[in-house]
Amino acid sequence: MNIMTANHDYGVVTEDATLTLERLLPGPVERIWSYLVDSDLRRQWLATGAMEQKVGTPVDLVWRNDELTDPPGARPDGMDAEHRMTCEILEISAPHRLAISWGSTGGVTFMLQEKGDDVLLTIVHRRVEDPSVLLNVSAGWHAHVDVLEAKLRGTEVTPHWDNFVRLRGEYAPRLAG
Repeated sequence: MNIMTANHDYGVVTEDATLTLERLLPGPVERIWSYLVDSDLRRQWLATGAMEQKVGTPVDLVWRNDELTDPPGARPDGMDAEHRMTCEILEISAPHRLAISWGSTGGVTFMLQEKGDDVLLTIVHRRVEDPSVLLNVSAGWHAHVDVLEAKLRGTEVTPHWDNFVRLRGEYAPRLAG
């Protein structure tokens, strides 16, 4: 099944090379929160890694994007089968807000806001100043949230890598203009 992306599903870049992506997901908020903080659930859409829900603690994230969808699609050149990064919890207020460091960027904040039976997930990735990194980050977050949404709704999703490549092609002109 192909994903048809609505304009409101795309992340937007604001000041200081900050990407903001919003998606309305089926709740309740505790369910979405568990997909952010529980390693086994997070592994299904983003990356594995035990998370002690306490400010200042490290989180060793491990991406294995070939495992997100079956089939995974064609992994692009330059993308490894596994990627690792150690982050640190900067802020946590369960079940509504989680902020973590993120490599050489300004970090990522996840915010959850209840909207009736749904939950608005807002991801803010700060200070992604390198244009090529911003392109991959934009397409990457979008593709990963597509997988999360499909898991939560019980629907099929386009193979992860194929979706990522398509989204990277769609974000390129958006970010250039």
